[in-house]
Amino acid sequence: MRVKDKVVLVTGGSRGIGRAICLRLADEGAKIAIADILEEEAQKTAAHITDTGEQALVIKTDITQLDQVQACVKQITCTWGPIDVLVNNAGWDKIEPFLQSQPETWDKVIGINLRGPINLCHTVAAQMVKREQGKIISISSDAGRVGSTGEAVYSACKAGIIGFSKTLARELARSKITVNVVCPGPTDTALLQQVTSGEKGARIIEAMTRAVPFRRLGQPGEIANAVAFFASPDADFVTGQVLSVSGGLTMVG
Repeated sequence: MRVKDKVVLVTGGSRGIGRAICLRLADEGAKIAIADILEEEAQKTAAHITDTGEQALVIKTDITQLDQVQACVKQITCTWGPIDVLVNNAGWDKIEPFLQSQPETWDKVIGINLRGPINLCHTVAAQMVKREQGKIISISSDAGRVGSTGEAVYSACKAGIIGFSKTLARELARSKITVNVVCPGPTDTALLQQVTSGEKGARIIEAMTRAVPFRRLGQPGEIANAVAFFASPDADFVTGQVLSVSGGLTMVG
């Protein structure tokens, strides 16, 4: 078990990709702290982990609020000690043409997808620097690498996560902290089904599937595999990197 007894904080671990990440890293022996606004669903993820004999903790947290993030990190630290691995996974989107979107949607998308990870990194990296060790892994999106119709602000946030992570990787390298990014392509999650509901949504899913060379959507566990690599000692000399897990949808140099 490559991350045995490591303290791992996963945001948005209640379902989808986040849940798969929690289960995979717990299977690798990590102690899993789940920060999520969906507390009841997060408790189900935690129960699955504890049923296997591993440790899990749920802290209801709105990651867009710095004070809640700070309180979450403090609770984890008091319970298990300093955080070894931070996984910025929580995300939200609404698919619609940019000119039909409204400022309240922009604010929500930016708050969850960009401000949230910034809040987490600022809080967690401070304790990692003191210990001169730690790993930060952020879930971006191939939408942030090549753009995606109907996801202008979301794409901007995910591109921002890539630039932010590369800069953080440079700044934290001397403290022996790695910072990397995983970019999923279209992945079969509850959120995807939610934002592509109805007849129009079905056409979007069909178009997404056709665009992937493997002609299928990704599965949450396949994203979790990439996160497990970055969290493990196998990636101790890997930082500032962006890994697409998208069935060949994007092949960016």
